[in-house]
Amino acid sequence: MRWGEIARAIEPLEDVPLDPEVIAACAGAAGVVNRPIRFSTPTFKAYGGSEIEGCAKNSFPAFSITAGGCALDCDHCQAKILAPMIPATSPETLDRKVRDLVALQDLRGFLLSGGSSRRNELPLGRFLPVVARLKHDFPHLRIAVHTALLDRARAHALDAAGVDTAMMDVIGDAETIRAVYHLDRPVADFEATLAALCETRMEVVPHIVIGLHYGRLRGEAAALDIVARHPVRALVLVVVMPHYARHGLFATPDADAVGRFFATARARLADRQVLLGCARPPGRHKRAVDAYAVMAGLDGIAFPADGAVALARAIGRPVTQAHACCAVERDGGTVLARACA
Repeated sequence: MRWGEIARAIEPLEDVPLDPEVIAACAGAAGVVNRPIRFSTPTFKAYGGSEIEGCAKNSFPAFSITAGGCALDCDHCQAKILAPMIPATSPETLDRKVRDLVALQDLRGFLLSGGSSRRNELPLGRFLPVVARLKHDFPHLRIAVHTALLDRARAHALDAAGVDTAMMDVIGDAETIRAVYHLDRPVADFEATLAALCETRMEVVPHIVIGLHYGRLRGEAAALDIVARHPVRALVLVVVMPHYARHGLFATPDADAVGRFFATARARLADRQVLLGCARPPGRHKRAVDAYAVMAGLDGIAFPADGAVALARAIGRPVTQAHACCAVERDGGTVLARACA
């Protein structure tokens, strides 16, 4: 049975239009069959699906060091992505909240994030002594950081504090940086940040936002070129979400175009992990995008749409689940049959 027919036989996917040419591109990307796939359900977002369950414990939350504030106020986000994060605007607050969660919720790790300055920089420096103490006291914690743009000295400071995973957006188009991010910095600064992070011992996991230029694919291919030039552990792909954006500015990116980019990224980074992150439009669009991600051989999907797990199994991909950020390596995940513990 062809993969399109397999997908249509899965109830949540039966009404999802999938382009046969995109399916063929995905299937030919890189050794999809028998390639394991990890479905991630980190606890910084509520999740309920028909195939797998989220975790009731707050085992991997996200903290914002700026609460809901962001000086850039980018057109695609307007700081709304910060809303579900736990505010931790002082080092003392971060320390107390993490220690409480270790004691009460079996905390396994956390994401440290926040809103950017007008130069797309994040004031992490005063939090690093706390991060170092937490890592010393709880070595099992997996700590991930959204770094924004930085220089070599700050990259090495994150490494010295014990950060495990560094994440940043790579943007490949100067006009997108100016118009969408309201930022006066060149594409070269994004590559310089990536290069600085890759000099450290941290796992470096850049992100590319598909459709960042008002829903159109514009700088994604250049961003992929940048990522391919550096020894990153993995690449996370996300899809711009128009409902976060300023009203009427963004179109929903074409799902077939997103699927083609999945195939391109998979083939280009055949020896590294390529993951589908948390952000993407909901509904039938998400079901189509997730189906393409499964068929393109992406190594992980965060908060999968209904039908994605069944499709993975149906085309012969071994399935695991992890209750952590998709970008954080967690010993291969846990088998789906295992309860959250």
